[in-house]
Amino acid sequence: MTPYQHTVRPVLFSQKGATTRPVHAVTPADLENGRLDAAVTDWAKAAGFKAEAGAFTLLPGKNGGVAGALFGLGKNPSEQPFVAGKLSKLLPPGDWHVEGEGVSPEQFALGFGLGSYCFSRYKTEKSKDVRLAIGASADAADLERQLASVFLARDLVNIPTNEMGPDELDAAFRALGAHYGATVTTIVGDDLLTQNFPLIHTVGRASASQPRLLEMRWGKKGDPRVTLVGKGVCFDTGGLDIKGAANMALMKKDMGGAANVMGLALMIMDAGLAIDLQVLVPAVENSISSNAFRPGDIYKSRKGITVQIDNTDAEGRLVLADALAYADETPPDLLIDMATLTGAARVALGTELAPYFTDDEDLSTRLTAAAGSQADPMWRLPLWMGYDKDIRSRAADITNAPSGGMAGAITAALFLKRFVTAAKSWVHFDIYAWVAADKPHASVGGEAFAIRALYKVIKDMAAR
Repeated sequence: MTPYQHTVRPVLFSQKGATTRPVHAVTPADLENGRLDAAVTDWAKAAGFKAEAGAFTLLPGKNGGVAGALFGLGKNPSEQPFVAGKLSKLLPPGDWHVEGEGVSPEQFALGFGLGSYCFSRYKTEKSKDVRLAIGASADAADLERQLASVFLARDLVNIPTNEMGPDELDAAFRALGAHYGATVTTIVGDDLLTQNFPLIHTVGRASASQPRLLEMRWGKKGDPRVTLVGKGVCFDTGGLDIKGAANMALMKKDMGGAANVMGLALMIMDAGLAIDLQVLVPAVENSISSNAFRPGDIYKSRKGITVQIDNTDAEGRLVLADALAYADETPPDLLIDMATLTGAARVALGTELAPYFTDDEDLSTRLTAAAGSQADPMWRLPLWMGYDKDIRSRAADITNAPSGGMAGAITAALFLKRFVTAAKSWVHFDIYAWVAADKPHASVGGEAFAIRALYKVIKDMAAR
């Protein structure tokens, strides 16, 4: 296969002035209160269409043609804000527009676009030329950049490690930076030791693909400074504390944090936001070899904090620790890290809700508001300092794997907090980066979590 390049997607939105057919987006109440034409209502009843969320039927036209379509929003449309994702696969080819009271054209278009995604790198997929007209009030360019960012994150996670290891992630990172005129540098292999990134080197040294720290700089000094850090563990065997086969099956997604911050960076740069942007990705593979790090080993981090390795499968926090310490040396106004870090986060909130940790109350308020306005869900978990004692070690400053197994997502966040002391504001996201069951707007596979909401927060920050 050729090296990954972010592919140009089919045109999803109609050109201005195109002749379009209507999609009537309706609730069950709309069918009962006479909002639709009598003939349309009669056809809906005859076809058994009850406007459940995602229900669909075509409306007949003259001479055997199609005049339009009916699409169900369900009783509570807010419960499935992107149900329109089904339409890209249900509608016949051509240009369409949405009609319906209480429908947000922009949200409807975003759902339609998200549902059009298809990962076709390894097999041929037949695509339909289906386009949706965007209302005059919608920002088409912003919709398209949001879709591009989500598709980038999905693609990077979906590609298996034989074609998305540290070398290939490095190439994709460079390609993204080059597209937007950013400066990209990398520190590879033993240079990590000479430049004081010992934990990144430790985790990745057993792989045939050398560990590295990727850095991207974009924007103008003097603008608000934002640093994004993404966990780039391209595959995680668990190291010498090896995972079982079932737990290893999805470990190509362990670089989901890197994929998500790259998607977020795409939006920031594409929009030309007044932001001084830094993106850091420690890219490694946690492999097994004669030089793999061991349980019981103790290493000094970039920050000088010593870490006892009590489980080689708790490697993500190690690579993040060095990257966060580096970011903190030139304190940003906002430091965001994203990582597929703990199973405990999934036990707490499941696979669909992005947990985050911060001790900045104002930032949390802004994140919550953005999550609601962008239909990009997240939930705050506590940085409970009462558990800080659990990450202490008898032989070193801290352990990477507290015993007992309780509050694992919180203790992981507290571990990372030790390496952030100067940034004005910091937030840690412990994401899943995967869709476990098909949704209207997302099929099973890699997924973007919380980055559209974060984009809104950063866009507001740039506009102040």
